[in-house]
Amino acid sequence: MSDTGNGDFEFERRFLARDVPAEMLDDAPALIVQSYFLAEDGYALRVRAQVPALPAPPEPGADERALLEAYAEHVDFCAVTVKGPMVGGTRYEAERELDPEIGVQMVRRGGSRVAKLRHAVWLGDDGWVVDVFLGANAGLVVAEVERGGPVTDLAIPTFCVTELTADARFANDALAVRPYRGWAGEWEAELARTGPRFLPGFGHDHRMV
Repeated sequence: MSDTGNGDFEFERRFLARDVPAEMLDDAPALIVQSYFLAEDGYALRVRAQVPALPAPPEPGADERALLEAYAEHVDFCAVTVKGPMVGGTRYEAERELDPEIGVQMVRRGGSRVAKLRHAVWLGDDGWVVDVFLGANAGLVVAEVERGGPVTDLAIPTFCVTELTADARFANDALAVRPYRGWAGEWEAELARTGPRFLPGFGHDHRMV
């Protein structure tokens, strides 16, 4: 969580991403493997291990535990985080940094895991992250923007297909318990039936040219 000046709260919006331009993706993205020791009704207790820049591409098809083991010696940041439910683009989040050796052992030993490659990109006036999920959530790409206050009047990139901010199924803690790969077809049918959705009440959002 970034230091927003709003205490233990984060302000973010999330979108399903497709066809992200290659030039917006890092050559050496960060690898994140996180383990959820509690994930229920939007409440979560998470331990995250992060590799700042992958020294080599991950093995295709590797699961979350295998990814952790492959890069454990490169982890330079770990944290334990408590989260509350997302409400209108705002979520309680309290985080404490851990010694990397302890953090890796925690992720290794327990909880339901999520793994992803994180790309950072600056678009317009906002810093975005593009998370390319791995393991049981492979095939899912989520773009996220976070600010120090409510994310209003947002310039939304064209690669953002539909908004996921209020869809609890796409929260990382939910994906750890019910991975995307198991219901991707169901979701695609739903999206085709309902069409893209973007949340109202966030000022004057517009599509980025």
